[in-house]
Amino acid sequence: MMGSIRTANWLAFLLPSALLGGALLSQYGFGLYPCEMCMWQRWPHLAAIILALPALLFRSRNWSKLLVVAAAIAILISGLIGGFHAGVEYDWWEGLTSCTTNVAAGGDMLDSIMNAPLVRCDVAPWSLFGISLAGFNFLWSVSGAILILIMVATGRKDVDNV
Repeated sequence: MMGSIRTANWLAFLLPSALLGGALLSQYGFGLYPCEMCMWQRWPHLAAIILALPALLFRSRNWSKLLVVAAAIAILISGLIGGFHAGVEYDWWEGLTSCTTNVAAGGDMLDSIMNAPLVRCDVAPWSLFGISLAGFNFLWSVSGAILILIMVATGRKDVDNV
């Protein structure tokens, strides 16, 4: 057997938490501002966390397995968006024509807009071994989602005595 449903549930919670946490850390800790497609990748991870958390808390319920599967699908969606985004960064296909910027709240709005960093979707702000953050999101999310779905499909029923 591949593993238990409980392990799949933990993975469905921890993987998007780590990926979303890493994205927020890179933004607020290292100044790597997200583009529009980066933001798109964050929403399914947040949805996966919201779906996996009640499944963790109420794992003996019949619907908890369904929540884990839904979380895995949300993780997969984020990964597929990341794959598309990485393809845009590597010039494999055309991306969006719009870009995004972060505007600080308060103060002079025009000054905030004029001084806000312009973030393009077709330029990777960081890479490791030639893989961008979107590329890493694709690799981790798609492989993690597939693993979670396999674990749920082949996993044994959990014994809640531990």
